[in-house]
Amino acid sequence: MKKITRCLMMVLMALLYAVTYELFVFPNKFAPAGLNGIATIVQHLFRFSVGYFSLLVNIPLALLVYKKVSRDLAVYSMIQVVTFSLALLLLDKYPILDRFAYATDNGTSIILGPLTAGIINGFCYSTVLRFGGTTGGMDFIAALIRRRRPDMDLMWISFCLNAVVAALSYFVYDFQVEPVLLCVIYCFLTSAVGGQIVKAGKSAIKFEIVTHAPAALSSEILRKLGHGVTLLDGRGMYSGKETSVLLCVINRNQVVDLERIIRRYPGTFAYLSPVGEVVGNFRKIRSHPLDDPDHSGKD
Repeated sequence: MKKITRCLMMVLMALLYAVTYELFVFPNKFAPAGLNGIATIVQHLFRFSVGYFSLLVNIPLALLVYKKVSRDLAVYSMIQVVTFSLALLLLDKYPILDRFAYATDNGTSIILGPLTAGIINGFCYSTVLRFGGTTGGMDFIAALIRRRRPDMDLMWISFCLNAVVAALSYFVYDFQVEPVLLCVIYCFLTSAVGGQIVKAGKSAIKFEIVTHAPAALSSEILRKLGHGVTLLDGRGMYSGKETSVLLCVINRNQVVDLERIIRRYPGTFAYLSPVGEVVGNFRKIRSHPLDDPDHSGKD
C-alpha cells in the first residue's frame, strides 16, 4: 500500500508540474530552473519538445543512479519524469489547456506567471522529495556526485546552472532583460517554497521548563499534548535549592497550549527555542503510560 501511495504521488505531482508549464511557463516565454530550463530554451529555439528532451537526458542518468546509488530513488524519480514528459507531449498534441493559459499581450502583470509557477512547482518538488523521489535532472546529477564526494557542497553547482539558464535567456528571448528576471524570480520562489514546505513537517519548538512540580506538570503535558517529557535534576545557583528541569519538544501549533499549562504552576518558568529538524519518532503518544493497564512500568 505504501509503494502504491508513493507511485500515485509521483504521478499526481508530475501531472501538476506539466500543467503548470503549459499554463504559466511556456506562454510567458521564460526559462525555468535547472535542466528543464535548458530544455525550455531548446524547445523555444528548435521546437524540440521539453518532453522528449527530459526523457533523453534523464534515462541515462536514471540508469546510473539505479546502478550506483539507489534503485528506489531511480525508479520513483523516473515515474515522475516519465509522467511529466508524457503529459507535456500529450498536451502539445492536444492543446486543451491553451484557453486557460495565462499571458498578456502587452506584458502587463507578466510577473504573475513565474510567481504562480514558482509557488506551485515548489510545492510539487517538496512533495516529491517527501515521498522518496526526485524530479530528475540536477537531482540525479547531485545523487551521483554525492556518491563519490559526500562532503561536496552542491549548492554552487545548482546556482551556476541556474545562472547559465538566466544568462542564456537574454540572448534566446530577443535580447530582453525581462526573461532573465522572470527566471530569477521563478528559481527563488521554487527553492524558497519547496524548502519551507520540506522543513515545515520537521521543525518544532523545544521547551526547557524549570519547576518544583515535575511529576504533575509532566503528567499534564503527556496527557493533554501527547508528547514525551525528559526530566533532569538541577540546582538553583542563587538559592542553592534542588530543582527539576523538564525538556519537551512539541509542534509549533501547541506552543500556546503548553504556555497555558505552565502558568498554572506557581514558581515555574520556561524558555523555548526553535528546532530546525526532528529526526526519529516524533509522533504523539496515544495515551499516558500510567493510564495504560497493560503498561508494565518499564519504558
